[in-house]
Amino acid sequence: MNFKNIFTIGTMLLLNITVAFSQGRTINPSANDNKVVVDSSITVPLDFDNTLDNLLNSWIVKYSESSNCITGEVPLDLTDSIYKVRLSKMPNVMEMPFNNIVRSFIELYTVRKRRQMEYMMGMSDYYFPLFEQVLNANNLPLELKYLPIIESALNTTAVSRMGAGGLWQFMVATGKMYGLEVNSLVDERLDPIKATHAAVRFLKDLYSIYGDWHLVIAAYNCGPGNVNKAIRRSGGKRDYWAIYPHLPAETRGYVPVFIAANYSMYYAAHHNICKATVKMPKLTDTIMVNERIHFEQISNILNIPIEEIRLLNPQYRKDIIPGNIKSYSLCLPLHCATNFIDKYNDIVVYKADSLVNTRRSEIEIAQTSAAKSPGGSGQVIYHTIKQGQTLSSIASRYGVSVDKIKKWNNLHTSKIQPGKRLKILK
Repeated sequence: MNFKNIFTIGTMLLLNITVAFSQGRTINPSANDNKVVVDSSITVPLDFDNTLDNLLNSWIVKYSESSNCITGEVPLDLTDSIYKVRLSKMPNVMEMPFNNIVRSFIELYTVRKRRQMEYMMGMSDYYFPLFEQVLNANNLPLELKYLPIIESALNTTAVSRMGAGGLWQFMVATGKMYGLEVNSLVDERLDPIKATHAAVRFLKDLYSIYGDWHLVIAAYNCGPGNVNKAIRRSGGKRDYWAIYPHLPAETRGYVPVFIAANYSMYYAAHHNICKATVKMPKLTDTIMVNERIHFEQISNILNIPIEEIRLLNPQYRKDIIPGNIKSYSLCLPLHCATNFIDKYNDIVVYKADSLVNTRRSEIEIAQTSAAKSPGGSGQVIYHTIKQGQTLSSIASRYGVSVDKIKKWNNLHTSKIQPGKRLKILK
């Protein structure tokens, strides 16, 4: 494929590309950085820091246990040669070179963000098997599983200031382009399974354009249009480090931080960072739901925290599964799945009127005519009889007597049929 074709395809994709890292700032060393040497020329997107810090406020972290093995044990005497050797020994297909920028990001993870690393390592036990399965099935490098580390810190509900959402930080347009449903009730960008399949298809499409993984993940960050522009300005060079000066400032740090995430997760033990005990259920089951159900109904009947249901089903924006529209999946801990099936009817009817049956499906419009009732306002209302209604309940609703309704409608009996219309004079 020649460059002209690549540029055309890239420009088309740019319209729908995920650009999670759009705003940035420069990291500067300070006295509180635990002696971390940081390159002051590196621009780090604000969402990168915010996403890592917001992880500590998530429900899963609050109900998890931090490890105790890292206090006061931060290795600070690592030389460049040690980093180079370790990177060279990682079992990766993708190139993992070392430079001062990569070192800066490694130390960002392993010194400044050690606590976040603990929890991401704990959460990786839940998410990485999914990532690895889908990547392997599509013959893609397994090290791509670390992209969500830098995109979302493994927080399924992470949303950037530009509106990118989920583990893989899809923009709405890109998500829809790859088959993810996004509406007021459902946002499949936050669905770990569906978003992972979409992200892998997206990465495969980018690789078919560039044939180079560093360029692929750069395009994942800033869009093919910006990468193609950098290639053109570099004189047609197709190497990330060769086009580096021509990339957007935030994207220049994207490949280095990806390399750093790979290193930091792989060599965490060498930096005395231990995995947190994250209380995420390792065994889950998925059930298809064909009724409109609220998480509160499931929570109260099955005695499971509603936060845990949200954690496993982040794609439902309002805690409502709109199964009355079409079948939707519900993920539950394995021990709760059987109870859900056994108590399904109880769940569906529990507080249904206040939680799910809150929208009117039909509205009666009052009709007027020129006819006037003696002493009344002259308004005529036509009421359509509904199942279960009686003349008495209808009369009470409009503040008139049963006898008057019978007179106005020439009724000789109190029996009425659903669907018929009654004239009410007001």
